[in-house]
Amino acid sequence: QVQLVETGGGLVQPGDSLKLACTASTRGPTVYDMGWFRRAPGKEREFLAAISRSRGNTYYGDSVKGRFIISRDSTKNTVYLQMNSLKPEDTAVYLCAGNRIPSPPTLLRSGELDWWGQGTQVTVSG
Repeated sequence: QVQLVETGGGLVQPGDSLKLACTASTRGPTVYDMGWFRRAPGKEREFLAAISRSRGNTYYGDSVKGRFIISRDSTKNTVYLQMNSLKPEDTAVYLCAGNRIPSPPTLLRSGELDWWGQGTQVTVSG
């Protein structure tokens, strides 16, 4: 079993930047593709970004394209989400997820992934 732990959330003001990290436990299966999602109160879970392990291909949701950047350090089993120009509507619980096999973009966007973290709260207010 793989455990994913998100860190880096917090309270920021509109226009600020924040960088989230998600670290996978070093024991267990290899985590291939990884992604970030968020869940805002009263809304469905939303795909934000994903990155493949093999080639580092990246995919983004329309609402964050151009503002958020996903990256990965496979040596540390960690994926990052750099969030810029944050808006109040970005307030949500941010979730990290991963798959045990390389996955096509459509599967990553759908959220049908094997492992999920508990999430970290991001609040944009001020």
